[in-house]
Amino acid sequence: MTTLSTEQLIHWRRELHQHPELSNQEHATTARITRWLQQAHIRLLPLALETGVVAEIGQGDTVIALRADIDALPIEELTDRPWQSQQKGVMHACGHDLHSSVMLGVAHQLKRIEAQLPGRVRILFQPAEETFNGAQQLIDAGALQNVQAIFGLHNAPDLPVGTLRTRGGAFYANVDRFQIHIHGKGAHAARPHEGVDAIVIASHIVTALQNLPARVFSALESVVVSVTRFTAGNSWNVLPHQVELEGTVRTHNAQIREQVVHKIRNLIAGIAAGFNGEAELLWQPGPPSLVNTPAWADFALRVAQQQGYQTEVAIPQMGGEDFAFYLHHVPGTFVSIGSASTQGLHHPAFDPDEAMLAPAVAYFAALAQQALAEVQQAQELAS
Repeated sequence: MTTLSTEQLIHWRRELHQHPELSNQEHATTARITRWLQQAHIRLLPLALETGVVAEIGQGDTVIALRADIDALPIEELTDRPWQSQQKGVMHACGHDLHSSVMLGVAHQLKRIEAQLPGRVRILFQPAEETFNGAQQLIDAGALQNVQAIFGLHNAPDLPVGTLRTRGGAFYANVDRFQIHIHGKGAHAARPHEGVDAIVIASHIVTALQNLPARVFSALESVVVSVTRFTAGNSWNVLPHQVELEGTVRTHNAQIREQVVHKIRNLIAGIAAGFNGEAELLWQPGPPSLVNTPAWADFALRVAQQQGYQTEVAIPQMGGEDFAFYLHHVPGTFVSIGSASTQGLHHPAFDPDEAMLAPAVAYFAALAQQALAEVQQAQELAS
């Protein structure tokens, strides 16, 4: 197979990087990806999508899918690269430009050998991963129809280029968002006894929430509770009547996830009542835990070793990933590939090594072909 040039991959990546778009606003990104796919005469599926595009290569009843995400983050870039973002306050600080370029390369590579493929490879260029609703959009549009296995990637800035890791079972965490509205009674700061101090109530709640992982749930369970916003008052000499807290809870166990909501609700109600106030919990569930199919995780590691990657069995991560929604419908696995950035994901100076692109293309092209053969063989044995 003729190898797609590294220069072409870098060109795609840098153009996407210069023109980032936020979740569900990826219209120009979709147009670019569509144009690059059509230039290679790659078939596009006529799905009802506002943004994002789904391509398909090959023929036959056996179908596997690959996924890339295409959205960016509301971050002002601080890399000072010639190809830095031209969109003020928006940056590909999570590397979705890398992921899209990898899958564009895979699509072009597989198109060159389309007649030899033992089935179809469907490539999902998904919007809105950062807001955790893009995967469900594609599922609702029919992108998983007839798909028998699915694979995806995320770059890992803490890993050197040439390293790949994954694991069977729970890999990424359940992601939930919460808001807590605390209602007290306003008063002059010099006469706090005449009011109900919502700031004091909120402070006790923040401290108490940190005890949930350590004292309410087993130390063997993965539980993270983080308060990320504390909003209160607008004057130096007035006790506000209301405080808002916001944050996130991360877990791996579905039962623990369900219990956390009730524990927090009871905890904040009790603390607020003890100070003659009230506390209201607003809970916003995000993506579930990303659970890789063990057999496909082992398969992905074997193919990586064949392709020259150094492989690692990953430890569970507390970050979230809406690829999890796909795995609730079809088996598959998600992998991390080293991108060797000195700054991490979501940092304004995130600057991954583009040397990760070409090996990742070769890997996913090989993975797709071997996965098709694996599924086809399993079907023949079952018939």
